[in-house]
Amino acid sequence: MADIENKYSDNVAGKYYVDNQCIDCDLCRETAPNNFSRNEDGGYSYVTKQPASPEEEAQCKEAKEGCPVEAIGDDGA
Repeated sequence: MADIENKYSDNVAGKYYVDNQCIDCDLCRETAPNNFSRNEDGGYSYVTKQPASPEEEAQCKEAKEGCPVEAIGDDGA
């Protein structure tokens, strides 16, 4: 389960975030491409945009549920 204390500083403020458990599998970027990006230097994903529509919210939720290492959290501020 994602830990807000370990979230990457790249994440934009808001509900969703990615923490340091990310293994760079690309699932979130494929599932919610408008909301997740890759840090090329660090080799991990992070939230670039919080969901702004019901469709994006559903995609972010699907990405969170599908994350193989549970690195996506949805309790951010």
